[in-house]
Amino acid sequence: MNKILFVLVCAALILPSCGTTSNTVKGGAGGSDSGAAASTIGADAGALIGKQMDKKAVQLAAQLEDANVEVVTDANDLKALKVTFESGILFKTSSFSLSDASRSQLEMFARDIADMPDTDLTILGHTDNTGTPEYNEKLSIDRAESVAAYLNKNCGIDKKRMTIEGRSFHEPVADNATIEGRLHNRRVEIYLTANEKMIQDAENGELN
Repeated sequence: MNKILFVLVCAALILPSCGTTSNTVKGGAGGSDSGAAASTIGADAGALIGKQMDKKAVQLAAQLEDANVEVVTDANDLKALKVTFESGILFKTSSFSLSDASRSQLEMFARDIADMPDTDLTILGHTDNTGTPEYNEKLSIDRAESVAAYLNKNCGIDKKRMTIEGRSFHEPVADNATIEGRLHNRRVEIYLTANEKMIQDAENGELN
């Protein structure tokens, strides 16, 4: 069973003081701010959203044996979830075709977040450093698009909820000089963040 990691992430896509952008995500549709600035979201509303995210993290970690689940912080300073699917179940080298194992994991992921319709998904594709920067840029986008397309067409998740980005090999989590390291770097990350409606419901005390 996966461990749930609790980490903080940078609150903007580019923030020099953070030193890394690998865990950065903005809340709201289209990967942009949800419309409610961090300073305007009350502590009680933040706590309600945090409770939802903590509960969902436990559920996802129990269900997704081949993914890593983390509780992170989004641009609104609200708790969000980061789910990382590694290439061991996703892709072969230089491929963006989903494996049978990855389809099964994505289907379980979609079922488990069905009770959280007022969230947005930011899907980031990553590669190892095999090949040219241009090649890996396209490959990372293709990988993110493969996941998004499957979640939409096969799992019923509205594509309007999803933002896709390719990060190429610029955000490695392991050493690209080794086979094992490259395996870990070929991955897709999905960030689950509260959208404007969830934030408003939490502010009104209507979030269960």
